[in-house]
Amino acid sequence: MATEALILDGIDALYGDSHVLHSVSFGLGEGRVLALLGRNGAGKTTCMSTVVGFLRPRKGGVRLFGEAVERLAPDVISRKGIGLVPQGRRVFPTLTVKENLQVAARGPSRLQYIFELFPRLKERVEQHAGSLSGGEQQMLAIARALMGNPRVLLMDEPSEGLAPLIVAEVGRTIARLKAEGQSIVLVEQNVKLAFSLADDVVILNTGRVAFAGPVAAVRDNESLITQHLGVF
Repeated sequence: MATEALILDGIDALYGDSHVLHSVSFGLGEGRVLALLGRNGAGKTTCMSTVVGFLRPRKGGVRLFGEAVERLAPDVISRKGIGLVPQGRRVFPTLTVKENLQVAARGPSRLQYIFELFPRLKERVEQHAGSLSGGEQQMLAIARALMGNPRVLLMDEPSEGLAPLIVAEVGRTIARLKAEGQSIVLVEQNVKLAFSLADDVVILNTGRVAFAGPVAAVRDNESLITQHLGVF
């Protein structure tokens, strides 16, 4: 039986009086890519915030390789092996590329691996992050999350606002990480990209799981995609 790297079990989450997630349950298999899809406001980023500890669930649990983490502080959850590539990149603009990476480092240095994965960052290692292109900043955001050698990587809209050539490059990077055995939850508005990378798909609609299953079961289901995502 495959190992579950990450499980959300019956998660209810609220922002003040606004009930955002309603008994959300799904699992990420070890070494697999799970695409978490849904329209804007469906609850995707709230799921991510709950996993990393930014938002404590009202009900339900989050387990990382079987260990309950839903009551832990974000820094503790991070040290236990959950890495986040946040929406909007959120690099430190006044720090250099190297400094952005160093602030996220834990344990043995991964700089050699990072620069092999992203040669462009090596070329710009002493450049301030704020002067990088959007694509380079996205590479830096991914690289920063990888510096902690995460057991589970959460990626929130990594292709957002990028030119098609850069989107393809980001896709190749995710495919390589998957080939190396990285467990990934991928939140994406680019459904075509998500389907090309994912093993499994979870679709959220108004904070509830509308579909959960293998990508093959949803990829060509035009009515399901149109109903819950509005695209095909």
